[in-house]
Amino acid sequence: MKKIAVLLLLIALCLWQYERTFIAGDDPFLRSDYSKLRPVKINRVIPTKEIKQLQEIVSEAREKELKISIAGQRHSQGGHTYYKDAIVLDMTPFNKVLAFDEMAKTITVQSGATWADVQKYINPYGLAVKTMQSQNIFTIGGSISVNAHGRDIRNGSLISSVESFRLLGADGQIRNVSRLENAELFPLALGGYGLFGVIVDVTLSLTDDEVYEMTSETISTEAYSNYFLNQVKQNPDIHLHLARISVAPDSFLTDMYATNYSVREELPVTNYNQLKLKDTYVLPLKFLFGLNRSFDWAKNAFWDLQRHFLIGRSTILTRNNAMRSESDFMDYSSDTKNDLLQEYFIPVEHFEDFINHIKPILQEEQLNLLNITVRYVNHDEEASLSYAKSDMFALVCLFNTPLSKAAQARMTHGIQRIIDQLKTFNGSYYLPYAPFPSVEQFRTIYPKAEAFFQAKDQWDPQHLFMNQFYDDYRGH
Repeated sequence: MKKIAVLLLLIALCLWQYERTFIAGDDPFLRSDYSKLRPVKINRVIPTKEIKQLQEIVSEAREKELKISIAGQRHSQGGHTYYKDAIVLDMTPFNKVLAFDEMAKTITVQSGATWADVQKYINPYGLAVKTMQSQNIFTIGGSISVNAHGRDIRNGSLISSVESFRLLGADGQIRNVSRLENAELFPLALGGYGLFGVIVDVTLSLTDDEVYEMTSETISTEAYSNYFLNQVKQNPDIHLHLARISVAPDSFLTDMYATNYSVREELPVTNYNQLKLKDTYVLPLKFLFGLNRSFDWAKNAFWDLQRHFLIGRSTILTRNNAMRSESDFMDYSSDTKNDLLQEYFIPVEHFEDFINHIKPILQEEQLNLLNITVRYVNHDEEASLSYAKSDMFALVCLFNTPLSKAAQARMTHGIQRIIDQLKTFNGSYYLPYAPFPSVEQFRTIYPKAEAFFQAKDQWDPQHLFMNQFYDDYRGH
């Protein structure tokens, strides 16, 4: 009976915590993004449904000298989706599948469609996405605008699976953009954070759905680079991979576990390809992760819990199911604090050294680090603002921080110290997140940025398409 009572109490606390994260009543003209930092008054939000409507909005903005920002699911955290006094285009209703070629393995979708929409459409045909974020809630246009990457270690960042897209520019023209047509715009708009126009629709190349066996094993940060290069990358059967580094005080940045998805060709896809729904344990995990934000003992317990449920076990699942939402339990909302992402890319050979250098920084600055997920990103400098300057590990870091000015100043100081270490090891950082790095650090790590901004001036001289990211790093 005591166990049942404790369980009921936990469930009640989970429900209370869950409900309090959805407090309404915001000013509809006061706009921010997932970060909740730097809200500004905008002109209005327009849900977009038709191409003609988009062209009319661009024409109106040009004539009235207004600005336009472009938003999907609004999970960028650095002011990329809004701007003071701007018209904000809500692209989420613009979500139709326009064309599908099963034999050629391509699909064309409007930019407001999500990865979940694509997966639902192509799953019956035995096809899957090549590259996407770990969650499938994001829009295709948003993912292209940040040149997303994921857990696939064979197909590279998203730009490699984009065949073409149509772009509505500041002059009102819709251009077909590919590596052969209007090729100059391809690396600018892809990873261009909405500064070159509205991505109208996208043609993606697809791959075969497969059956994987998911297994996990423990490893140290010291051994991880060699483990990945010799046991993961060299194993052609492993198609997806991720790892997590311990942020628990008892094993802080020393212990890891790695999760591999090995293809099982003998198992028929049709036996396993029913798309899974949300995790049954979201609410309990949400509660436990909430404790993780506040207590060191909870960080230790949560780390032990992860390993208990993963190490020594195996799961059979398809590629489409492996690339579906996995972290709903991390959703969080508070009036005074928030979870903010920062992401660092470090050359594979410098992984251990980088970890050893940032460990004392994180401890000295007392940054509340909740999670580090590690992914592999192939060398790919096709995008103008490319982050993958070599074969790299991406360290996706989740911090919980107060939103006060003083706390944000402390956060800025700590993050800039980490960025200085990135510079030492020829690393880079991801641009969709809060702009803690300085302008000087941005220019050093992204040496092609000035050419990127000059191209912006050429294609959009009136600066019709604007966001706060532009002001942060070009407006100085």
